[in-house]
Amino acid sequence: MAKLGKRTRAAREAFEGKDELTLEEAVKLVKSNATAKFDETVEVAMNLGVDTRHADQMVRGVIGLPNGTGKTMRVAVFARGPKADEAQAAGADIVGAEDLMATIQGGTIEFDRCIATPDMMPIVGRLGKILGPRNLMPNPKVGTVTMDVAQAVKDAKGGQVQFRAEKGGVVHAGVGKASFDEAQLVENIRAFIGAVAKAKPAGAKGTYMKKISLSSTMGPGVTIDVAAAASE
Repeated sequence: MAKLGKRTRAAREAFEGKDELTLEEAVKLVKSNATAKFDETVEVAMNLGVDTRHADQMVRGVIGLPNGTGKTMRVAVFARGPKADEAQAAGADIVGAEDLMATIQGGTIEFDRCIATPDMMPIVGRLGKILGPRNLMPNPKVGTVTMDVAQAVKDAKGGQVQFRAEKGGVVHAGVGKASFDEAQLVENIRAFIGAVAKAKPAGAKGTYMKKISLSSTMGPGVTIDVAAAASE
């Protein structure tokens, strides 16, 4: 059995026996134990009572976190002509069409969000097997297939978070950095939980939110009292 480092051992001891905490207690615990040499991301994971194999139970959406994510978002835009110029002016990191498709097909993906104008979707559609599994495929339901590329770029750069239920009904996202103050993290997490609650699909049966966990990049996770967190 591998020997645990001093920091890891101390973190596990701090979390031992603690679960079903209030959101404020969980944030304080996670933040105080995020002691890595870099600014750790605070992550929330939610286990939902949905079966994503059924279309009427898919959960997906987008939320602009009130205090941003603390992450520098790299944005790629599929557009031509004036729309490409608009995307560039709005701060997009990569703008292109067939040339961008060729770059992605070649294995280079240097972006965290992909946006496209509707006329570009025949090109983007060829990248489904590459972008889909990475949750990078543009989708009109979350505002990434749009003619207003400038606003979409600004939203992405401004702390907007997309979410989608994965296999097993798990939704997760980074909701800030350990350097954020506790109030900022609590506000961001409440906003995220609220957005997932509103995205409850018509086909969901029984308990929708089963478990909510909070962790930092290098730290253990702690569970949050679902009833209390969801009622805020």
